[in-house]
Amino acid sequence: MPAEIATAAPVAHAALLGLGVYRPRRVVPNAEIIDKIDSSDEWIRTRSGIAARGWADADETIVGMSVAASKDALAAAGITAEQIDAVVLATSSQMVLGPSAGAVVATELGMHDTAAFDVSAGCAGFCYALGNAASLIRAGQARHVLVIGVERLSDLLDTSDRTCAFIFADGAGAVVVGPGETEGVGPVAWGSDGSQTDAIKQDKDFQQYFAEVAAAEAAGGSTVRPYIRMNGTAVFRWAVTFLEKACRDALDKAGIKAEDLDAFVPHQANIRITEALVRTLGIPETVAVARDIVETGNTSAASIPMAMEQLLRSGESKPGDTALLLGFGAGLAYAGQVVRLPALSS
Repeated sequence: MPAEIATAAPVAHAALLGLGVYRPRRVVPNAEIIDKIDSSDEWIRTRSGIAARGWADADETIVGMSVAASKDALAAAGITAEQIDAVVLATSSQMVLGPSAGAVVATELGMHDTAAFDVSAGCAGFCYALGNAASLIRAGQARHVLVIGVERLSDLLDTSDRTCAFIFADGAGAVVVGPGETEGVGPVAWGSDGSQTDAIKQDKDFQQYFAEVAAAEAAGGSTVRPYIRMNGTAVFRWAVTFLEKACRDALDKAGIKAEDLDAFVPHQANIRITEALVRTLGIPETVAVARDIVETGNTSAASIPMAMEQLLRSGESKPGDTALLLGFGAGLAYAGQVVRLPALSS
């Protein structure tokens, strides 16, 4: 008879223990970008809700912003870097294929021999990473996991593109996930629709770009680097027609009703999408709704932890509140779960 393979001891409950964010120093109001895209402050606010966004300076890197957010998350959780067993980092704007940003962040935080990997799921990335982290903890594979959402989308912006130059922004958010006395992270509801990849995409892959560079060098010309392109109408249509089901699936899996919520934290894609979901789901007026997009813009994988922090910092929500998270975007992909909001560092 073959020898039995041992298994890790499972953990009953996972919880968000601490939260930290990093917001870029440079705040860019609409007035700074409207001339280049032939627009107006009123048009941008009406179309997206955005009044300003943060764009990172050269020294505010994917790794640097992640480290800063993570230090605050660790402090809020009362956990040291040595106690972290795994790092799961969500991003779509790390401009190298390897090493993973998560591995570099782990080393920068002083971790040694710690599992680390990146998740690429667009604007749903943080919720994908959180779902994986909670599963690692429940399975007994890790006791504490650091989950990071981070973007430098300004690197991929065509600042003359009227369809999306005003939308995307930079920043980082991190949470420490660990065992809880009661459930703090509900089952994830997630999915994707690869038939709609054209709705949000990089307009050329790097193989195409390198071929263009080689041709341009041979001809003595120049080429244009890859940029994010978006069909806003297609994304909006998908969001307001499909995401109600995603939200209800996350609520049902957690055994929670909309009226039981204290907060709703959707990906900060567009204020009109947020308002449409609030109406469709019948979320009561007593529920705090994240609208961090107004001052922060769309930070993709970083938007949900940054929006959670804004609700907690403003006092609209408090640690322990029941919140529905929903990430959605490029893929098209979505993921959502019900959580208890974590603590902030003092």
